[in-house]
Amino acid sequence: MLNIMGNSKISKEIHEVSTLMYSIINGVQDLSGNEQEAICLRYVDSDLLPHEDFVGLYQVSSTTGKELARMATDVLLRLNLPLSCLRGQSYDGAANMAGGAKGVQAVIKETQPLALYVHCGPHCINLVTQTACSTSTIMSDALDLVHKLGNLYHLSGKYKTIFKEVAQSEEGSFRTLRPLCPTRWLMRVVAIQAVVDQYEKILVSLEEMASGSSDTCITARGLLERFQKGHILLSLIMALEVLKELECLNRSLQSKTVSVSGMLAAVDCVKNTIQVKRSDETFHRIYTQACDMIQELDIEAIQTPHIRRPPKRFTGNAPAFRPTSPEEFYRIEFFKMLDVVEVQLTKHFDQSSFQTLNILERVLITGKVEDVDVVSSYPELDQHSLEVQLAMFKLQYPCSTVSEVMDTLRAMLPEVRGLFTQVEVLFRLLLVVPCSSAEAERSFSALRRLKTWLRSSMSQKRLNNVAVCHIHQEHLDKLDLGEICQPFVSANDKRGHTFGAFV
Repeated sequence: MLNIMGNSKISKEIHEVSTLMYSIINGVQDLSGNEQEAICLRYVDSDLLPHEDFVGLYQVSSTTGKELARMATDVLLRLNLPLSCLRGQSYDGAANMAGGAKGVQAVIKETQPLALYVHCGPHCINLVTQTACSTSTIMSDALDLVHKLGNLYHLSGKYKTIFKEVAQSEEGSFRTLRPLCPTRWLMRVVAIQAVVDQYEKILVSLEEMASGSSDTCITARGLLERFQKGHILLSLIMALEVLKELECLNRSLQSKTVSVSGMLAAVDCVKNTIQVKRSDETFHRIYTQACDMIQELDIEAIQTPHIRRPPKRFTGNAPAFRPTSPEEFYRIEFFKMLDVVEVQLTKHFDQSSFQTLNILERVLITGKVEDVDVVSSYPELDQHSLEVQLAMFKLQYPCSTVSEVMDTLRAMLPEVRGLFTQVEVLFRLLLVVPCSSAEAERSFSALRRLKTWLRSSMSQKRLNNVAVCHIHQEHLDKLDLGEICQPFVSANDKRGHTFGAFV
């Protein structure tokens, strides 16, 4: 029965897929240690709305690029989706997926050159965040303390009780202390903000916890000593000043409706914000805020750490640079973090596939086919018809963005929309490209809910059908039970004799 319901949903998806589609693949190990690859398809429906639908989990014996590409191709063929309709791929940046020679995207592009590869946007932002946090020793040390404090809170019931009692005795409410997780993209700011806002409660609870002699008490004593240093609080406030923008960008890029042009515009907006923050006035505000909190909490003042003198073979006879004040030292560290963020954003969002997409977008917005080679490489585009329709479309409906084109096409009467079939195909080419593999990532959460310690030995076929039904619950509510029961009952004579009267 699960197989019938799962196949019903997949068949409905395949029926809705038009001539153009985009594949999204991501992998994870399940509770049994098996490698599960989640496959999602992105397509644009007749109302010009993009859809990203999960089609299944597939167990693979090897994670090489060649094996994963063979698996992806096999899935498309079994779903009766020709590889010639594939217009792109979106994966993370792992070597077996994004490798230029033997990665999945390279192997598939050998067969279908039009399958443009897009590195998942949220994955890129996560890499930018990790690089920015590790670029400064004082920053990484402060974040490591937040992580250890979160682990202590979750692993020690005694400290959790002490912290709750301290927090509730003062204000009556508190926020949970969380460890930093490299795979939870939107949890860093929440964890750091909870520590900064509850700094006094943390100091009091750690001091009470440190009075014992157990291992957790020793850990609490070490954390208390570190959190009593003023530069730790300053480092956390500096990290928040940068990570908030990156987390907002990451959250916005996980939407199914985001286009590549919109993603690049959002990245430019964040880069401009980062550039504005790189000023003495901004850091002075941060430093003053930290100093006020340090004075209020009565902890150790911010000091300039010991700086090792570089060898003379590097500096010559000139004196080595030394910051004249703690504010100057930490301003340099803050600017370093901002510079790394800007450089990494430029690096990760300067992908080769974006050049082709930018050319197609310029053709759609300007109405001029300047790069004939790119347009002619797509068999669904007819250059001469496209030029005629673009000129007519530009004259009647001047649009400056891709979203305006979508609104214009959707508002047209069917007869008028039929005049611009090539314009619509060009628009679909731009809209079918996803900016993230977040839909595949979400299926991993469903996998954790389904394959637990109590259900760790279910077969792959059952797991796949259960996953499809669980993720597409809204579809199950709309199923015709008669259509579902009919193939189940007619599978053998015994079922027919037992259930035939109920169908």
